[in-house]
Amino acid sequence: MLSRTSPDSPLLFEEVPLFPDFSLELAARKAGHWPVAGTDEAGRGPLAGPVVAAAVILDPDSIPEGLNDSKQLTASKRENLFEVIMATAEVSIAASGPRHIDERNILRASLDAMRRAVAGLAVSPAYVLTDGRDIPPGLCCHGKAVIQGDARSVSIAAASIIAKVTRDRMMARAHQVFPLYGFQKHAGYATPQHRAGIEAHGPCALHRMTFRPLRKDDLPQ
Repeated sequence: MLSRTSPDSPLLFEEVPLFPDFSLELAARKAGHWPVAGTDEAGRGPLAGPVVAAAVILDPDSIPEGLNDSKQLTASKRENLFEVIMATAEVSIAASGPRHIDERNILRASLDAMRRAVAGLAVSPAYVLTDGRDIPPGLCCHGKAVIQGDARSVSIAAASIIAKVTRDRMMARAHQVFPLYGFQKHAGYATPQHRAGIEAHGPCALHRMTFRPLRKDDLPQ
């Protein structure tokens, strides 16, 4: 069963800072939970490609400057921070592919990727901060779901950057195998170019066949 933050949780009403900080991690350490990992995913919404999750344990003495929700950063800034995070933190990456997404649904596939990313860390965390409302089932330790976590926790923000850059790179490589859809430009999202490619050529092995307009009842006969 999924663990979900209740709609009336105080998290929904806490003021979100302009930039994420290390306060949630420090609170966990004060409570006896250390080290703390942040985890996030990229790619829930696209019509094609995997959903990619990352887990990050930051060094509190070497937190990269400029960490923020990956969606708030330019591509060049994300790339620069990716390299810094990889050089200074414990990082693990996992993905759920299109077939896994179709079989389990995007939420469960995303949470499973997050769980596997946490499990893959070289240093086992004592506590995990996850972005959103759900705690991945089967974590190796206790965790906390944090609404708008990538805007509140630098560990989650770092994970969001690792996941986003990794997925963008994967989709750029996918373009070399499936050049008819423009994956290197839209990373599988439902842009007009992508929809036109699907209409002209049909879906490929990277497409999520349970997503509209790719479901069997939505495809032209």
